[in-house]
Amino acid sequence: MSLLRVLVILHFLAGAWVALGAPPGWGGQQAMTLTDADKTLLLQQARASIEAHLSDKSVPPVTDPSSVLGERRGAFVSLHRRGDLRGCIGYLEAAKPLLQTIREMAAAAAFHDPRFKPLRPDELADLEIEISVLSPLKLIKSTDDIEVGEHGLYIVQGFCRGLLLPQVATQYQWDRLAFLQQTCCKAGLAPDAWKEPSTKIYTFTADVFAEPSQTGGCFRQEPKSK
Repeated sequence: MSLLRVLVILHFLAGAWVALGAPPGWGGQQAMTLTDADKTLLLQQARASIEAHLSDKSVPPVTDPSSVLGERRGAFVSLHRRGDLRGCIGYLEAAKPLLQTIREMAAAAAFHDPRFKPLRPDELADLEIEISVLSPLKLIKSTDDIEVGEHGLYIVQGFCRGLLLPQVATQYQWDRLAFLQQTCCKAGLAPDAWKEPSTKIYTFTADVFAEPSQTGGCFRQEPKSK
């Protein structure tokens, strides 16, 4: 897996940014619709991928997955342990089929996020997995089009790139201005760089879902992005 194609998403305010050479192309994709069964399977496969890497085995094949899981989509896998971030890596661009992306990014988040030591076997039991499946990017002309809690932001200026997932703004209770400023900082730009004519601002939505909590039954569904 080429690290130049991997974006590390930070769920706090500071950290390194892995830049792409150009904004990703989406090929006119439409937003996908995942069923509960699709989401459950993706979460199972994310965990199976991590378990397979820990035991130095291959991930068992999936029998007759739905066709939607074969579509190329950008997605991120976030890992949490006891309420703290334990890893988060994903593809912004629609580089590979979704099922393959989730398998690869789950392992990458567990073992190759440069902010954390590789996951240990004893951490697996209380590890919580969250998946964010991204919509196509949309270049906006006005920041009035940004809906906090619904949209993620991807800001581009020259070779600088910064991305924050929709749930980050909700987590920190940012308003639109704070969200723009923090995404600029994520890109290594000045907080007000979003005002500059050379800055391009993209929005996207994410279908965010997670494993059941220790006391829950069904998987946990984050607020739905439109």
